[in-house]
Amino acid sequence: MAGNSPCASCKLLRRRCTKDCIFAPYFPSNDPQKFALVHKVFGASNVSKMLQELPAHQRGDAVSSLVYEAHARVRDPVYGCVGAISHLQNQVSELQMQLAVAQAEILCIQMQQEPLMPNPEMEDPDQKSYLLQNELPQYLNYASSSNVIYDSFSRESIFGHDMVS
Repeated sequence: MAGNSPCASCKLLRRRCTKDCIFAPYFPSNDPQKFALVHKVFGASNVSKMLQELPAHQRGDAVSSLVYEAHARVRDPVYGCVGAISHLQNQVSELQMQLAVAQAEILCIQMQQEPLMPNPEMEDPDQKSYLLQNELPQYLNYASSSNVIYDSFSRESIFGHDMVS
């Protein structure tokens, strides 16, 4: 309990805040919305049990996690923070694909600018074969941007809106 003011938990639950209140260090009276949100999603009794089972040095991190998860659950009641994680994973996949396409385009441009050198092993001058001066990199398997086929269906997330910006 900080001073004479009860913590946000005791204030919301309308009870007397004791000096050994489990909530007081993590839910100060000047931020009542923080506890109200966690209480709405998890319940005061469950939060109290979770905090009591943890060593004191881990409780602050646990409260931060509970607050984050409560915010996510209020924004997305069905998927909560899993929905946010899924959305971010889809963005990472999309960006990886864009990076691969860009790398392929760079490789194609570099190959077009390389001077060609005749193959000295060819005996018949009528069947001229040319090799690039440098050996081809192993990542030549990337398709150029003109050969990439994009999915014609829009990719939808679990939120139901288009994931590709």
